[in-house]
Amino acid sequence: MPTGAVARLQQAVEGLTPGYFALVMASGIISVGMHLEGFDVLSRLLLVVTGAAFVTLLVLTGWRLVSYRGSVVEDFMDPRRAFGFFTFVAGTNVLGVRLGVAGLPEATAVLLTASGVAWLVLGYVVPWTAVLGPKERPVIAAANGTWFIWVVASQSVAVAAATIEPLFDGARRELALLAVVSWSVGVFLYAATGVLVSMRLTLYEFGPTDLSPPYWVSMGALSITVLAGARIVEMADAPMVAVTRDLIAGLAVVFWAFSSWLIPVLVAAGWWRHVRKRVPLRYEATLWSIVFPLGMYAVAGIYLGRADHLPLVEGVGGVWLWVAFAAWSLVCVAMIRHIVGTVLRSPRQSLPV
Repeated sequence: MPTGAVARLQQAVEGLTPGYFALVMASGIISVGMHLEGFDVLSRLLLVVTGAAFVTLLVLTGWRLVSYRGSVVEDFMDPRRAFGFFTFVAGTNVLGVRLGVAGLPEATAVLLTASGVAWLVLGYVVPWTAVLGPKERPVIAAANGTWFIWVVASQSVAVAAATIEPLFDGARRELALLAVVSWSVGVFLYAATGVLVSMRLTLYEFGPTDLSPPYWVSMGALSITVLAGARIVEMADAPMVAVTRDLIAGLAVVFWAFSSWLIPVLVAAGWWRHVRKRVPLRYEATLWSIVFPLGMYAVAGIYLGRADHLPLVEGVGGVWLWVAFAAWSLVCVAMIRHIVGTVLRSPRQSLPV
């Protein structure tokens, strides 16, 4: 049997959380924001991190699927973890959008194709296995913030399609249709998920340990809905765009306002969890589910402000981008310490996390 670092690596792969692609999502969206604000060197460095994280997680996920298929099946059957698989869809599209910004729309199109297929497959498989599959009832008692990642995945498809729509004349109508349809699906999914998660919060016992970082995705899902709407507003004319542009532009402003309102609520919830209830703040993969919404809120504000000529909204997004980058830096350092302490070092040598 393998021993030492190899055994610890195998153990880490077996227990790899399905939502780890949130690292790609967080790094990629902050890279996009830095590019929009003119910080090109920092944006490129974050792009390198995004690409490296994507490839690494793709390899580790493939390894896990081949060698630890039972663990993967368990995740699909667990309503607390299954929706984390949608981070692959969102992470793929965030990377694709960033590559499109870098002048590689063909790469965006390839990644959109892969993520679109995954979005359709997971969109039917995950609800069936995680919601209808478990024998324990009611399943709603297991609803949590990860369920909003389904919304993020849908809107990421819309963002990627809207990004390349003006550049592919032969597929403009199809890309416009995909962008508007996936945006609309995401809006309805947000409403449904919000109701289910609210019912879980009000009908069942809820303690500080239940208030996990993915609850921030409730804000991130709204923010990417704003970004997708702003990108659709900026798309070249197509029949689907012409009939929905004004509606989507107005709703994007409404969603931005509500996502802004959620931030103090989520900050207060974190203070209650870690200060009042003294839940230790340690590194866990789900912390990237806080960083991504912060970065997405910033980029959504920048895009919305420019698309709808709202300089105040754009200014808020520009300031918030540095909040997101600070959070990214802290979580990145914590992740590196965690990996060194749990995989690269033996238990006697491990660093405190």
